[in-house]
Amino acid sequence: MTKTHDSSKTMSQEMQNIMDRAHALVDATSGELDERIKSARIALKERLESAKGEYGELEAQLLDKVQAADEFIHVKPYHAIGGSFVAGLLLGWFMSRK
Repeated sequence: MTKTHDSSKTMSQEMQNIMDRAHALVDATSGELDERIKSARIALKERLESAKGEYGELEAQLLDKVQAADEFIHVKPYHAIGGSFVAGLLLGWFMSRK
């Protein structure tokens, strides 16, 4: 669980860095008078706001699913082991076919 948490934390930091750079781009072009730049700034700003909301929702859903999977594995470990075994057999069978 901690590895997944660390990965999601790193992913969250990367997404925040991307959004910060996009905001910096929007701020850097704030003095431009060209109409195309103004419309591009407005569109970028709107997309950034919608991306923040969607990312937050997706992150919450992902963490809920990871928590549920972790709980299931703790409650029924043999089911998880059996499922992994069957998935490995099927994957090996498909990869060995010519």
